[in-house]
Formats: sequence, structure tokens, C-alpha cells
Amino acid sequence: MYAAQRPKNDIYGILDQIFADMAWAGMDFIELMHTALEPDDAVSRIRELSARHKLPVIGSSYGADMWRREEHGRILEYVDRLTGRLAEVGGRLLGVSVGNARRPKTEAELDAQAELLREIMRIGEARGITVNLHNHIYEVENNEGDLRGTLARIPEVKLGPDIDWLVGAGIDPVDFIRRYAGRIVYAHLRDRQADGVWAEAMGEGNIDYRAVARALRETSFRGQLAIELAHPRDFRPTRPLRESLKISRQFVRRVMGY
Repeated sequence: MYAAQRPKNDIYGILDQIFADMAWAGMDFIELMHTALEPDDAVSRIRELSARHKLPVIGSSYGADMWRREEHGRILEYVDRLTGRLAEVGGRLLGVSVGNARRPKTEAELDAQAELLREIMRIGEARGITVNLHNHIYEVENNEGDLRGTLARIPEVKLGPDIDWLVGAGIDPVDFIRRYAGRIVYAHLRDRQADGVWAEAMGEGNIDYRAVARALRETSFRGQLAIELAHPRDFRPTRPLRESLKISRQFVRRVMGY
């Protein structure tokens, strides 16, 4: 939500507000957009904010067209710098998105994607960072074609699903959790209404998060859950974002038990 309001999704200029809002809302940790780690003074500034607000950095997200072999050199250089800085601020999770080809990827493209992911996983492991596959709709549409293509090539890769995007793709998140039990180390939580429009806060939509929590417990989930709100571009909030974050945090604690 913060990134959506900024040019090029760059949240660096409002990190003070973000940390303050997240702490006020009762969050236990914070996940950063990768752009927040790009400036030269990012590590020192984020460390100071994390200490001031008693809000540890859990990780970051990053996406690129990993299926394009010609992009591999640039992507690896960026990931090396990103994970180095992420480790310095205490992060231990990197959710990666493999890029949307807007069509089913070829076998050769899936091979290239998997080769790059293995290198990214190696870099992360060397720095104590667990790389996990974050999904939007494109990875899990067409019978989970993109995701299955990656898993067939990298059976050991960890998953960090977005529950709302699963629902948006017509996938039952409870079934997904049960099928991929043991792989899931992280998950993004967001709510949506019956018409598919994102809810302003968790608990104001109709995703059955009680069932999601039950599936997580039944499959011995030991990872982390992150609230990630989103609103349609033309949506006019009825309350400050920090209040929606607090409502969402209370919902996750009360309804899901986390």
C-alpha cells in the first residue's frame, strides 16, 4: 500500500512513517520492498529505525524476468547486493517472483528460470537467507503450470504463497497448504470480498482465514505470516492506513491465533 503511492514503488523516502505505523499497529516484524535497500545509506538508516521502533526486519521481496537467460547476469549482480544488505539489517527471508511472460513459458525458459533460482538460493543460503517462491496469479494459473514447472526442476525450493492471489486464481488455499506442506516457510495475508475486490482490512472480506489457520496448524507450519494490504487504484480509504493495519493485526491474532 505504501509502495503503490510512490514513484517506482520507492518507499525509502517514507520509511520513518512506515516503521512508525507498523509499530503502532502491533506488528512483530517488517518486510521491506527491495527498493528500500538500494540507497548507499540504507543499512545504517534501516538499522536505526528497526532499533528505535523495536521492529526487526524479517526479509524482503524481489521479482524479475528470471526466465530470460539474457537477464541472468544483471539479476545475479542485483541479488548479490540485495541479499548482502538484507543480511546486514537482520533479514532472513527473500520472497522471489520469477516474472510473468504473459503466456505459458517454454521448457527452455523454465530451465533458464530454474538455473537462475538455484544460483539465487545458493547466494541466499551463504548469507543465512531462505529464498522462497512468492506467487501472484500468473505462477498458479493454468493448473499451477509455472509453479509446477519450477518444482519439477527444483524439488527442494521453499514456498511463500500469497493467500489472496491463490484465491484470485481460483485455488483453494487450504488445499494448497495441505498439498505443499513442509515447503511453506512464509505467507502473505490479505482479504477480498465476494466480488473479488480487496477489502480495506483483514476480516472485512470473505476469505475463510479460520480454515487457513487450521490447515497451517494441521500441517505443522513453523514459518512466518505477513499482512500485506492492497486496494484498487480508485479506492478511497475510509480510515488511515495504520488503522487498517491494526485492525488486520488484531484479526490475525484473534481469528487465526498468530
